[in-house]
Order: sequence, then structure tokens, then C-alpha cells
Amino acid sequence: MSRRLLRAGGALTTGALAAVTARAAYAALNQRPPGGREAWARTNHRGEPVTLLEGPAAAAAAAVATLIAPRLPARSRAALALAGAGAAAFGALDDLKGSGDRRGFRGHLGALAHGEVTSGAVKIAGIGATGLTAGMLIGGSSADGSAAGTAVDIVINTGLIAGGANLLNLFDLRPGRAIKVALAAGTALGAGSVPGCLAAAAPVGAALAVLPEDLGERAMLGDSGANALGGMLGAAAATALPRTARVTVLAAIVGLTAASEVVSFTRVIERTPPLRWLDMLGRRPAGAAGQGAASAASAPGEAARQPAASAPGEAAGEPAASAPGETAGQPAASAPGEAAGEPAASAPGEAAGQPAASAPGDLSDVADGVSGADTAPDAGRPGRSDGTSAPAPTSAATNPQ
Repeated sequence: MSRRLLRAGGALTTGALAAVTARAAYAALNQRPPGGREAWARTNHRGEPVTLLEGPAAAAAAAVATLIAPRLPARSRAALALAGAGAAAFGALDDLKGSGDRRGFRGHLGALAHGEVTSGAVKIAGIGATGLTAGMLIGGSSADGSAAGTAVDIVINTGLIAGGANLLNLFDLRPGRAIKVALAAGTALGAGSVPGCLAAAAPVGAALAVLPEDLGERAMLGDSGANALGGMLGAAAATALPRTARVTVLAAIVGLTAASEVVSFTRVIERTPPLRWLDMLGRRPAGAAGQGAASAASAPGEAARQPAASAPGEAAGEPAASAPGETAGQPAASAPGEAAGEPAASAPGEAAGQPAASAPGDLSDVADGVSGADTAPDAGRPGRSDGTSAPAPTSAATNPQ
């Protein structure tokens, strides 16, 4: 009992250290952003500016806290830190260099087949390589210690680490969503065993520390943060779970990743009341203006649920002035051939009452280039595929606050 309490105390210490380090790292990065503030500025699903600096801060804090975590075996510490650092580095490369022109495994591998090496392809290979190395550090758990059994375990471990890194990034499409998934996964690992609690403590602590920034829509994890936290949680599962449980978790990761190619996670969540409630927990309501965005005009391609900017001299929330000869408070005259009070005719092939199809390059609901199904109408400017858009040269997104 005393040993169990000591290990639990070690997990709490590690989580607290990760949280404090994440807050300190985030503050430091905001003071002096590597490469300048504009390099990390993006436009979120509302068309509002956010920074990606939350991701490197959480990743670095989780990796550092893991390296000095008490009561965790040395090889496990090294594997967890390597999984997080490697995923963060290759995720940051895609954050800073990715164009979003190629999406999904098919997009990146298709480009590679034609001689084009995308940042997403480099990330896939890099996270796979670091996942394999971390999986080898964790080793096998076969009863007979055979080489074949160990090799099978290493393959499973690699899949958990690389697959976890990718899957968590697929959820980084709305404020707080990826962090909530990470917290749920970490809690499940911690509840299952003391080793799982120790291994998951650092990524959970770092995720909790940056959650207010994410929910407040001031920052987001980006590829760097989501890949790192997901990879570390995958490594924690590889460290703590027996083979049967690891195979089950890996099967779930593979299934969800495959489903993401044809099903929008966002649409499933929005159509499922319990999931929608959890997804909105702590978030600003749809249509609520954030800091610095209350008077900003809607960005091109922004979701229809956002109110359009008022005309000059028009009080916010007041109806637009009536056209000459038009009775105040009456709807505008219908277009020729259109029944009064009826909605505008849908575009060809578009169901009435449905949101307009996303314009080409609308990537606001597609994760980092490894999934292509999440294509909701909310959009920032084209050019990114992680739920954000790259800032235009003169965009307000150069100031994430």
C-alpha cells in the first residue's frame, strides 16, 4: 500500500512539474517567438487570430518532466521523452513549412510517387522512425522472451506511438477538443494501473496547463503539440499495458484513423448530443466574439453562423437600413422568380437549408494533412490543413492576442 502511495505521489509530482514548466515555457515563447510572432500566427475556425506556440510549450514541458520523473524506469523515461520530442519536432516542421496543398496519407504519398517531398511526408516518416526507436526502448513483454515475441511487441509499440500522435492531431479542430481527448486517454491509463499513471502524468499535466489558452481561443496545439501529446500517450500505453490490451488500443486507433478518411469527426460530434455537450464544455458559444475580434469583419469563407459586420454607421445588432421605398422591418424584396420569404436558391447540387459547400482550399476542418474527411463550412484562409489557415502577409493574424 505504501509503495502504491509513493508511486501515486510520484505521478502527481511529475504532472505538477509538467504543468508549471508548460506555463513558463508558453510565457517565454510568447515573449520571444522563434522565427518571429508571424511564423506561429494562424486564423482559427471563427476567422480569429490564434498562436501555435502553445504546442511547443506543452511538448517541451511534457518531455522534460518525463526525463526527471521519479519512480519511472529509465528506459521508459527515455522512450516517452523521445516519442514526445520527435513528434513535436516533425510536427513543428509541418506547422511552419506545410502548405496544406496535399492532405491525407494518400495525398502525401501520392505526391511522393510523383517526386514531390511534402512536409507532411517528412513528418509521417519522422514520427514513424522516432516511434520505432521509442518502441524498441520500451521492448517486449512476451512470456518466453523470444525474439519473435519481442519483435511483435515492438511493432505494436511503434503503432501505438505513431498512431497516437496522428490520431490526437485529427481532433485538434476546435478549441479544447484535442486536449479533452488527451485528458480522457490519460485518465483511462492512470485508472488502469500505477505504471500507466506514472507514464501518462507528464503529458496530462502539460495538457491541463495550456487548456485555458486553448478554450479561450488564444492559442492551439497545432501539429507540434497534438502530435507530441498523442505520441507520448501512445508510448505510455505501450509501457503500461499488457499485449492484449495494447492490441485492442491499437485496433481502435487504426479504426478511427481509417474512419477519419471518410467521416467527419466534427459532424459526428455535432450530431451526437452527449459528445456535443462535452465538446462545447468550457468553450465560447457559437457566434460569441473573442478578444480583439468583436469588431472584426467576418473572414472570407467564415461559417455562416457568424454575424456579418454591421454597415458603417449601423448600430451593432440593429437591422440594416431599409432600401429606398422599402418598408422598415420588412424583408428585402425577393429576386425575380423567387417566392417571398423563401430561402435563396441553393447552388447546383446543394440541398436546401444546407451550408454552402466549402470553397476550394477551405481547410478549416481538416487535421494536419493525415485525414481528408473533416471538411466543414467553417473556414479561415486557405493554405493550412490543421484547422487553421496560414496568415496573409497583411493579416491581423500576425498578432495572436
